[in-house]
Amino acid sequence: MNAAPAGPTPKGNVYVVDDNASFLLSVSRLLRAAGYHVRTFDSGPEFLNQLTPELSGCVLADLQMPGMNGLELQAALQKTANPLPVIFMSGQGDIPSTVRAMRQGAEDFLTKIAPKEDLLAAIERALARDTLERKGRQRQKEVFTLLDRLSERELEVLGHVVMGKLNKQIAADLSINERTVKLHRTSITRKMEVQSVAELTRLTQEARLFKNYEPASDSLKKLLKWPVK
Repeated sequence: MNAAPAGPTPKGNVYVVDDNASFLLSVSRLLRAAGYHVRTFDSGPEFLNQLTPELSGCVLADLQMPGMNGLELQAALQKTANPLPVIFMSGQGDIPSTVRAMRQGAEDFLTKIAPKEDLLAAIERALARDTLERKGRQRQKEVFTLLDRLSERELEVLGHVVMGKLNKQIAADLSINERTVKLHRTSITRKMEVQSVAELTRLTQEARLFKNYEPASDSLKKLLKWPVK
């Protein structure tokens, strides 16, 4: 017996948040016809309650909603471990809200009567951004996993190494002998799986790029200037 042909793969996930039932219906039909996987929610809290770190895609949100409005939803989303890109839609132009939304990182701000092509183009940009940022967060998590292998003293040495200090300077700063510094550096490069100071510097820079993964140790938080609770 031959297997049934597989259906087309969705272009990506779009989560539509709007308290207007007729708009939810019409925009979800449009997006599904365009090849997207669509889920609809009638409020920001309903969407946030079902948000998990694994969900990929973007959010298409109404600006004006009772209870939690679109800007409040955007702000709440940015505090989660999965800050999906947001596209706002509004029944009318609102310049102050548009400016605020864009400053807070919204992908776009469209009126509900905007051409279909503008909406689909914004969604494609948002999905591409989500893919890029998701990869970045995963890379950052991997870097922190490597950094968490280091002892407190190794973290101190690493902090001096990435500042470009010589072994002699590091030894003086930490009141240890130069041979001990060399041993720590060898251990650091082995644990971090790198071969050069340039690679170490790049990894520590990558670790500072994103805000949604917290290092395990207080020593690492201090090295990366992370708030220590």
